[in-house]
Amino acid sequence: MQNENVPADAAPDRDWRIIGLIGTGHFLSHFYMLCLAPLFPIWREEFGVSYAVLGLSVALMSAVTALLQTPVGFLVDRHGARPYLLGGTLIMALSISAMALAPSYWVILGLAVLSGIGNSVIHPADYAILGSSIGEKRMGRAFAMHTFTGNLGFAAAPLVLGMMVQTLGIGWRPTLLALGLLGLPVVAAIMLQSRILKDQARPKKSGAPVGRQVLFSRTMLMFFAFFLLSSMAGVGVQSFLIATLDRLWGTPLAIASLALTGYVVGATSGVLIGGWYADRYSRHFTFVTGLTALSIVLFLAMGLLPLPDVVLPVVALVAGAALGASRTPRDVMVKNAAPPGEIGKVFGFISSGLPLGGAITPVPFGLMLDNGMPWLVLPTVALLLLASLFCAGTARGEALRQARAASPSPLPAE
Repeated sequence: MQNENVPADAAPDRDWRIIGLIGTGHFLSHFYMLCLAPLFPIWREEFGVSYAVLGLSVALMSAVTALLQTPVGFLVDRHGARPYLLGGTLIMALSISAMALAPSYWVILGLAVLSGIGNSVIHPADYAILGSSIGEKRMGRAFAMHTFTGNLGFAAAPLVLGMMVQTLGIGWRPTLLALGLLGLPVVAAIMLQSRILKDQARPKKSGAPVGRQVLFSRTMLMFFAFFLLSSMAGVGVQSFLIATLDRLWGTPLAIASLALTGYVVGATSGVLIGGWYADRYSRHFTFVTGLTALSIVLFLAMGLLPLPDVVLPVVALVAGAALGASRTPRDVMVKNAAPPGEIGKVFGFISSGLPLGGAITPVPFGLMLDNGMPWLVLPTVALLLLASLFCAGTARGEALRQARAASPSPLPAE
């Protein structure tokens, strides 16, 4: 589906400015979501609450974000993405800063909910702006950088908090105040550069489905399932790979940790490869299928074969890179399937499958290990990925069918 607002050869300098603005906000979004957990030991002593209660801050922030993404997507499509992006980023920044003044942990919980409200804006607004502002020749790289900057935010938060609080000895209150206020220049930059951020064109009246009809169409439900199952598989690997390798093969902690690091590095850097591919080739589903199949084989190898210690991190790195590279073409497939003017709600709904997958996965995978079934963990990851491919294929086929029905000219099949 061609972007009607932006010509295919739009100026690259303008595109990269947009990608930089949106990516910086996405970095902050992910950074703020992980900047509370490193403070749990300090808060436990200062506020006298349990770790279970402390975990509520992260759980509430994530849950509110996931629940509100779809309603916010409707608002973004109706009123435009820019004001919501500005407001959401500002709310996140001020909420984190205000935690520095909190007299009790219960105030921090309330501010975590407020930060989650601000964070719920990011995905629907970001994708609506990128899909409407970036030239088609750079759309894949734009989506790749969006994912990459978010992953960097996750990676940076524990390091920055640890350095400021533990190494430099800065108190947690000045640390949160400073980190929260970092969002204000980002808000100012987005505001000053907002003229280059385009909103979606309003959809023309037609018989095409709109609103809730779009979200509950077979195409979008299958894409939602694709994101959900992919997230469940990824969280299973990130949370339980070390324990699984230890229980299965007695892998030393250092080697198992290196394997997990390899997986995370591969998954993070792989999205950039996927963005490069998505901008140069059109067979996105074929690419996603091939790489996901490769990762399935590699996860099965780690779970069923006693691989040498020197090989294990390399296999995990390649598996992570394959999955990471498949993510950007996946996002472009969703964008192309979204009806004009509906990108905000589509990505708000579909991307809510990511935190939902993270919420569903830990307990059943933990039960496998607790009940002496570590051999089941990685094959389950492989099965989830295989099921996600089925959902992606169904969504892709339905989207092509709808596009052919709406267009008199033949469309290429993958």
